[in-house]
Amino acid sequence: MSAPRNQIVLIALIMGWSAFSSSQAAAQWWSGGPADFEECADTAEKNPAREARAAALSECNAKFAGRRKPGGGYSYFDFMQNKNFDIAGPNPTPEEQRHIDEQYAIYLESQRRSSIAAAFAAKQQQLQQASLKSEPEKAPAATGSIAKQPPKAASDLRRIRPIGCPKHSFSCEWPRLSEGISDIKKALFGPSSRDKRS
Repeated sequence: MSAPRNQIVLIALIMGWSAFSSSQAAAQWWSGGPADFEECADTAEKNPAREARAAALSECNAKFAGRRKPGGGYSYFDFMQNKNFDIAGPNPTPEEQRHIDEQYAIYLESQRRSSIAAAFAAKQQQLQQASLKSEPEKAPAATGSIAKQPPKAASDLRRIRPIGCPKHSFSCEWPRLSEGISDIKKALFGPSSRDKRS
């Protein structure tokens, strides 16, 4: 009977020790441990050895996510979003962490949309540049095809807009317009006496 009793006592001791150690970690205020990062960092800075000081600061960083704000309360910096969040204590509560995660999802969606818009704008710019580059190449090909055609009559040559003239310019379009009016007169009234002489 003493063997089962010893096992029960051993199990009770193990359970008691685990409960004691978890409560000690949750409530360090009574044991004199630091309450937040700033207290922990102050204690770490008092360490005379440089390596020990660096290790203690690293431990403080891992233990406390929040930083004390000058007006009171705590702030948590999320480096993924490059943004600060107000939190109640030295570490975010599960609800606060959920809010931070939701904000991160919104941030990622915004970044995704921005990158899609930037890629679309870059593609549009490439297409515009390609069309601008291809337009000058088309012009010499068109003049070359005109040069290969047989010579036209004098009246047809007057209808062609001179090369340096902008489109819809009165001074450039007048010869063509005048020729068109002459053609209409000939169709309605027949050739003029001047045309009969030539």
